[in-house]
Amino acid sequence: MNKVEKVALVTGAGSGIGRAISLRLLQDGLIVILVGRRRAALEETAALGSSAERTFILPADISKVEEVDGLFEKVKQEYGRLDLLFNNAGIFTPATSIEDVSLESWQAAVDVNLTGAFLCTRAAFRLMKNQFPRGGRIINNGSISAHVPRPHSVTYTATKHAITGLTKATSLDGRKYDIACGQIDIGNASTDMTDKMERGILQANGSTAIEPTFETCHVADAVSYMASLPLHANVQFMTVMATNMPFIGRG
Repeated sequence: MNKVEKVALVTGAGSGIGRAISLRLLQDGLIVILVGRRRAALEETAALGSSAERTFILPADISKVEEVDGLFEKVKQEYGRLDLLFNNAGIFTPATSIEDVSLESWQAAVDVNLTGAFLCTRAAFRLMKNQFPRGGRIINNGSISAHVPRPHSVTYTATKHAITGLTKATSLDGRKYDIACGQIDIGNASTDMTDKMERGILQANGSTAIEPTFETCHVADAVSYMASLPLHANVQFMTVMATNMPFIGRG
């Protein structure tokens, strides 16, 4: 591997924001490891990319510690280092008022959205700490829900609030090892998951309203910028959102 090439790993790379970020990082010249549970979806992302030689597909369930440890061991064996982790994989559980949320729904959200991000962060941190040159960057996909909830979203909101804590703790622990950690909070980027917003979505006052969205390419631009910084500079938190979405003043 050419020493100037940087290695990135993107979770949830088979669709939506993860796919858009993966394709942009390939355009930026990085080697990109695509991670997700469905190989077919990852192969679709790879087929859209600018370089098959710099694309590596590794299916894994990030909620399972043995799969995450195996995943990062493969990265170490194949490339010897990791320069960027984009923690993106996440799930939505059915929209339900808190008193009707099942333990199964709660646990499913925690397992993927929080534990999965933690497991990947821990494994990346260990690799970045000990590689040469030392250090790397971790970017977490926080979401607007890391700040304010939507109605009937306790599982997603709680896990995304926790991601903010993970970001801060990782940033602090990473200082002495040249590991930078930041978070991007995205509001209404246009993906399959936001189609319902264009049809109308429940608001805090009980009404239903159509919400504006914006193109995922702008999220890719933002992550590309965050990833391009030298390790002595960091975007700690960035919010990228549709200008007219009801975020400021939500609730």
